[in-house]
Amino acid sequence: MTPKACVIGAGPNGLAAAIFLAQMRWNVEVFEAEPQPGGAARTLELTLPGFHHDFGSAVYPFAAGSPFFSTLPLSNHGLEWIQSPCPLAHPFDDGTAITLERDLHAAESALEDDGGIWRKLMQPFVERWSDLSSEVLRPVHVLSRHPFLLARFGLLAFPSAKMIARIFFRSQRTKALFAGLAAHSFLSLDEPLSAAFGLLLGVSAHAVGWPIPRGGARSLTEALCGHLAELGGEIKTSSRIGSLASLPESDAILCDVTPLQLTRIAGSRLSAVYTARLARYRYGPAAFKVDYALSSPIPWKASECFRAATVHLGGSADEIAASEMVMQHDHSERPFVIVAQPSLFDPTRAPAGKHIAWAYCHVPNGCEFDMLETLESQIERFAPGFRDCILARRVFPPAALENMDANLIGGDISGGAMDVHQFFFRPTWRHYETSAKNIYLCSSSTPPGGGVHGMCGYHAARSVVSNLKMSLSSRLEHRAHQTEKRYPGDWR
Repeated sequence: MTPKACVIGAGPNGLAAAIFLAQMRWNVEVFEAEPQPGGAARTLELTLPGFHHDFGSAVYPFAAGSPFFSTLPLSNHGLEWIQSPCPLAHPFDDGTAITLERDLHAAESALEDDGGIWRKLMQPFVERWSDLSSEVLRPVHVLSRHPFLLARFGLLAFPSAKMIARIFFRSQRTKALFAGLAAHSFLSLDEPLSAAFGLLLGVSAHAVGWPIPRGGARSLTEALCGHLAELGGEIKTSSRIGSLASLPESDAILCDVTPLQLTRIAGSRLSAVYTARLARYRYGPAAFKVDYALSSPIPWKASECFRAATVHLGGSADEIAASEMVMQHDHSERPFVIVAQPSLFDPTRAPAGKHIAWAYCHVPNGCEFDMLETLESQIERFAPGFRDCILARRVFPPAALENMDANLIGGDISGGAMDVHQFFFRPTWRHYETSAKNIYLCSSSTPPGGGVHGMCGYHAARSVVSNLKMSLSSRLEHRAHQTEKRYPGDWR
């Protein structure tokens, strides 16, 4: 009999779980609350007709370099990656910018005095990206297949970003570049593990680039959905699940939701101890995001910024560190801002001659302070006249982000705080299981955490298949034992 699974949520992790189970010839149904699948990987006309904005994620190093997604024939379903001439630009007040070049040798040249040490730090991991990504994008407790590689990465990744920058880099410009990479962690830059994000994003820039999908985030989602349909899986949109009792009977339920949502929809099916454990789960800081329809490209002072799909705005390393420290408890007056400008490289995203961009800064979880003026002042600092280019904007404070995607609790786009404790002890660290034997959690609140890579869903689905095989094996052994007791000697 064909086993059946129900997946709640059609974000990248839910779709990854569904695809893996469909590959294993399971009958799979996916239930998505919103009218469009994708979760935070959706493209919508958020401002004006013809301007196609990415609601959440827009740039995809981990999707392009995902150990699972990279095995799928997504190009057959319309996915085309676009690489900007350089992955990242980081401007300064003097009108210049430092760039992170994709080619490692070009990066060595661009980083001048720090170029040699940058290459030495990154090259061992760039050359073994496939091995490294399979190690860092997996459950923490699984035995390593490449222990020396992982140990080498861990020695550099576990310290704080400040410590790594202080030890290795001499130039204030390189320190600022690394601080911006590390700030993607939403951690204070003097916290352990903040360096991990800087290193991994730096390595990925050289190994796979920071590509954007032609047509926007929806192209990635549509390719995943198309492949799932090809395998026989089914997605039901506008199907919000308020209780697991409303699902059809199945062998496994995989939930691409956060711990808070799981306790609401599972109710008494979870043990009191496990429910209490989920209640202690901590959500991380939030994003305050703005989408822009523009009459022209952002008027950067530094010409290098026109070469990059992603631009980091924060000035010096010390300024970025101060912003991220303040953000843990309050809003910053000079926040670190991340800008994506995909229409410079993909003209399908806006009407002819027009452009789109999004920008976000970090704020405390659930923050209600209006950061619009502060955020736009940071953009104007490096691109005078930016406000004159704005045709329309759509503002997403944390509450609005959560309203658009229930997984973004309090505006947390990472699936939970990524400090040391929750990095090692996510709520389902033991094989993605919950206290109910057929209910699994597969969201970014599980290992390996946030990012569009699908590996949370992939690993959860592998656990489902493994556990079902063990269950069937146990039943067969029990049946054979009972038969042997009844017909000793020869029970054929």
